[in-house]
Amino acid sequence: MTVDAVLFDLDDTLCEYRRPAGDVLSAAFERVGVEPWFPIETFYDRFEEFAHPGDDIRDLRRRSFAAFAEETGFDADVGRAVAEAFEAERDQSNVQFLPGAREAVETAAERYRVGLVTNGDPWMQSQKLAGLGIGDRFETIVHGGHDAPYKPAPEPFYTALDELGVEGGRAVHVGNSLEADVAGAHNAGLRSVWLDGDASIDPDPVPDYRVESMHDVAEEPWH
Repeated sequence: MTVDAVLFDLDDTLCEYRRPAGDVLSAAFERVGVEPWFPIETFYDRFEEFAHPGDDIRDLRRRSFAAFAEETGFDADVGRAVAEAFEAERDQSNVQFLPGAREAVETAAERYRVGLVTNGDPWMQSQKLAGLGIGDRFETIVHGGHDAPYKPAPEPFYTALDELGVEGGRAVHVGNSLEADVAGAHNAGLRSVWLDGDASIDPDPVPDYRVESMHDVAEEPWH
């Protein structure tokens, strides 16, 4: 397979927060002075229920946390206060590379056209890239839900490929999510490289390449 471009996902593919979101949420509840009434997993599980195209993460948190509050018997304003406290506690630039991720990006940038396709909003993701110091390594950055629909829709990938001048059949996308990254890549006609965090999983959809770490991506498994 001839590869001219490599697209990367960002969160839990290239980087992760140094401070877990559950810890940030606990601190937010403490700031507001209320007992915790939902775990962070509820926010992740119901993300799509509250996500609106063009929103940044702060709007989404305020809307979803307010709804969680009302469902539990609190006033919506309490939920919004927790969302504001969460943002005060969260440093978006306090991220770290996953093992091998820096090397994977640097290697790809030396040999291919390189882009980033992420479902995070520009305000948030730009701070992560600044914290990592790799924003200038990508020739294009596409934010699903802002520049195009969220992955797994094919449009974010089409947008990136158009800006790179590369056809889908000559590109691969690297990501950790079967639903967003692997399915999205396939929807757009790209080969998929799945960062597999759990070797016991029988993946659906089936990725074209399955790697255990980003060190493996630096070795270019598509060859």
